[in-house]
Amino acid sequence: MNADLLNYYEAIEKASADMLTAARTGNWDEVVKLEGACVLLISQLKAAANHSQLASGESQLKTRIMQRILLNDAEIRNLAEPWLEDLGHVLQGKSRTVH
Repeated sequence: MNADLLNYYEAIEKASADMLTAARTGNWDEVVKLEGACVLLISQLKAAANHSQLASGESQLKTRIMQRILLNDAEIRNLAEPWLEDLGHVLQGKSRTVH
């Protein structure tokens, strides 16, 4: 069993779950910080994958982990859309706040 590769996938999944938790509370600074951690983990995973491969059973586990990561990502994007739209309005000088 190639625990190193699976550990990377699990660490990425944990970071994505933490990102989702932060997004749910509106802590976008934390989301950005965790996104940076994901980028680093993905880079390390790619390097490690050049030297080893997952077995068949491990590939199935990787697929389940990746599905959870994608679900987390979709929900984060859903939560971020209104925030990004508001940011776009602010940057264009079109604040939607009524005074």
